Amino acid sequence: MGQDEVATVRTLTAHRETITNFIQRRRGRVVDSPGDNLLAEFASVVDAVACAVEIQRELAARNGELPPSRQMPFRIGVNLGDVIVDGDRIYGDGVNIAARVQGLADGGGICLSGTAYEHVETKLPLTYEFLGEQAVKNIARPVAVYRVRLEAGAHPAPVSPPRRRWRQVAVSLVAVALLAVAGGVAAWRLYTAPATSRALELPDRPSIAVLPFANLSGDPAQEYFSDGMTEDLITGLSKISGLFVIARNSVLPYKGKAVRPEQVSRDLGVRYVMEGSVRKAGNRVRITAQFIDATNGYHLWAERYDRDLKDIFAVQDEVTQKIVRALAVKLTDREQDELGHPRAANVEAYDDVLRGYQQLRRTVPEGNAEARRLFTRAVELDPEYAKAYSALGRAQLQPWQLQWSQEPAVLDRALELAQKAIARDDSCVDAYTLLSEVHLWKKQHDRAIAEAERAVNLEPNGADGYETLAEVLAWAGRAEESTGFIKKAMRLNPHHPFYYVWTLGHAYYLTGRSDEAVETFRRVLEQNPNFVAAHAFLAVLLSEAGREAEARAEGAESLRLSPRASLEGLRERLPYKNEADLDRFLSGIRKAGLQ
Repeated sequence: MGQDEVATVRTLTAHRETITNFIQRRRGRVVDSPGDNLLAEFASVVDAVACAVEIQRELAARNGELPPSRQMPFRIGVNLGDVIVDGDRIYGDGVNIAARVQGLADGGGICLSGTAYEHVETKLPLTYEFLGEQAVKNIARPVAVYRVRLEAGAHPAPVSPPRRRWRQVAVSLVAVALLAVAGGVAAWRLYTAPATSRALELPDRPSIAVLPFANLSGDPAQEYFSDGMTEDLITGLSKISGLFVIARNSVLPYKGKAVRPEQVSRDLGVRYVMEGSVRKAGNRVRITAQFIDATNGYHLWAERYDRDLKDIFAVQDEVTQKIVRALAVKLTDREQDELGHPRAANVEAYDDVLRGYQQLRRTVPEGNAEARRLFTRAVELDPEYAKAYSALGRAQLQPWQLQWSQEPAVLDRALELAQKAIARDDSCVDAYTLLSEVHLWKKQHDRAIAEAERAVNLEPNGADGYETLAEVLAWAGRAEESTGFIKKAMRLNPHHPFYYVWTLGHAYYLTGRSDEAVETFRRVLEQNPNFVAAHAFLAVLLSEAGREAEARAEGAESLRLSPRASLEGLRERLPYKNEADLDRFLSGIRKAGLQ
């Protein structure tokens, strides 16, 4: 990068496209590509290993055309194992082992775990070298590792006809560029490791992390239900001002893992941990829950509930009340009324909303279409279910936010649905955050701030509510205040998604903390290299610093990701309240090459 950043980015982009093309030809799916890393999932371990061989042969040929100082070899690791599926994302030891095995490969080489080797040993015309049992980080037992010998003349089988895809077992393939191995591994940990470098301080009020409830139904397709149970409990507790509750995103990395409560306490800075399980069968549901003081391992209480599915909300309220009583938390009148507040009258509608959110989190057009179908059916099944309306409004807004649609009419549809949700339940937090975002895009800043503040008041532990308020304040010219709110959101959600980091970078940019803004936007791109806004604001900052070549490289990348972008379009779309802020951005992005 130091010698020629533009050429380095060009080579990395070309290599990544090559890798992706081979993965798609072998019916794999690219799950993630942070920085110089790439994670892919296959239904067949044979396809995964054959794909790895094809990738390494092609990259070797391409690198051979470059001078030694510009060559970019990759390491690849393949593992066969169970994974946890959350929308388009996958987690668990199956992924972690693949990452660790990758680290044992040579540049341009491939290593397999023992489970992968056992399934391909006799099925591909390759030879292997046993590297022994390897102790790998965060995995309790040693992993057998084999190196693929890439002698000339040995070629994998041709691409075979499609087979049915099973999600219970998947293969993870990780490639990390040798030129920045340390940086690549650090970026990878942002997605998979819930550990932090030091213990977070405990808040001044009872602090809780609700770990993902285990799905004991024997059917992976029921994961959405146990995840929904977890999220509903977090949401219910988050509305209690006397508590400090960790957000959903920060507990997801623990899903499917046997973790010690004291480790969770250290990672997330909480005193109490709740864990449990859900077994759903027909119209019956069994829920177990236990509440632990993580500082001493003492179980404050444990309970099992065998109920009809229609009683699911009553169970959630009972669990919340038990926690409140155990911690002697005093509820406000509003919080007392909220417990037992009617929610969905139709359990099928509730089920459709849970399934719909699972689809919406995929952030792809087909997932959005399926989410809309499910949310629409939920509204039809239960016309008084507020969350179904706000969920449908969220699905309407997503194409605008992700720039699949340029039609302002989607904002009006989302606004109408949010208002319908509030008309049915004026404590529906999701509807207020949705309203805030719609008003922001309509450049109605005062309304946007007011709705975000209502969401925060209704859910004082809602990390996403604070993030929304921080985002709106920044666009509205109140960036100093924005910084405080986004940092509060990050504390409630220690393993926050990349857009939290972007909101912080935007606030730094607007308050003149340019060096910190550059560093922060680069952190965004470590997590999501394709986030166009981070590239665009980096281009502006680098242009202002006189680093023209770097600015043009970032500008070119933002144009590659959003080829229809134009100065006129940005002037119309960006929701800055202050004309000076808008002019500053447009001036910088023009210097970086946008017309």
